[in-house]
Amino acid sequence: MTSVSRSDQFVKVHKILKKHYKPAAVNTGRTVMEHLLFACCLEDAHHDAAEEAFAALVHTFFDWNEVRVTSMSELSEVMARLPDPRAAANRIKRVLHAVFEATFNFDLEAHRKKNLGPAIAWFEKLDGATRFSVAFVVQGVLGGHSIPIDTGTMAALQVLDLATDKDAAAGVVPGLERAIPKSKGVEFGSLLHELGADYSANPYSPTLREILIQINPEVQSRLPKRRIERPAAPKASAPPAKAESEKSVKESGGDKHSTAHAKPSAAEKAAGKKKAPAQEEPPAQPTGEKPKKRPAAADRMSAEAPVEKPRAAEADKKKSASEGLSKRKPR
Repeated sequence: MTSVSRSDQFVKVHKILKKHYKPAAVNTGRTVMEHLLFACCLEDAHHDAAEEAFAALVHTFFDWNEVRVTSMSELSEVMARLPDPRAAANRIKRVLHAVFEATFNFDLEAHRKKNLGPAIAWFEKLDGATRFSVAFVVQGVLGGHSIPIDTGTMAALQVLDLATDKDAAAGVVPGLERAIPKSKGVEFGSLLHELGADYSANPYSPTLREILIQINPEVQSRLPKRRIERPAAPKASAPPAKAESEKSVKESGGDKHSTAHAKPSAAEKAAGKKKAPAQEEPPAQPTGEKPKKRPAAADRMSAEAPVEKPRAAEADKKKSASEGLSKRKPR
């Protein structure tokens, strides 16, 4: 495509995109504030998903002030249809806070009557308003000619060699508005946005690759390629404990009977730590016999004490005999 002029390149892009996508018309019944918030939902998303997410916001919350004070997690759940609902919720909350701090309401209809230059400058200063959302408001509400470009669209144009890295950093595609007339700006912007949404969703899609090759046959070398992951090496399984014990026995030169004296393996040591040794049980008493009671302490002392009773009786006998001899009268 190097020999073709830039304007002709964009004209070719428009013709091919009309064969694969259907353009979305601008909803003229929405206010300026609603266009700005819808652009926050539409960025890097398909038009149908953005419509569902915006309708969910309108029907779930009472007004835009309630949306402003709602947490990002709750907003993300309401806009779950979007590919990145948290990023869209962040843009919406920041825009609502910025508009409320600037006007203390959410009425931006006065900007329709302002000159295009000051109106664009005011929207660009809003926190949360991106180049895409500002261009969408300028094209759909303010009557200007500005084709919105988001991240996915810029990446697709880079693959087609219609934008450079410098253009991507600036967020602007030079010569785009000059190549596409204002009367076809809304249609071309909608078709180009669907291409960018497909690229953001899956840059490896075969259908998307066919469209890009139709636009530029030389794009084959610039298409993103999947990374081939190398299979992980299988982990070596540990040998069983029995094999380790037999190996240690063979190395020590013993036979089967010497395994009892061999050192236990690591697995056996671990098993021995987990399982405590069983306690020895007392021998069971024979059936039919009562267990013998151990004698009390007093009974043991009396049984062990020496028997003094026979000695005392013998002494009394001798004493009575001596007393009898003393009582006898002499002849």
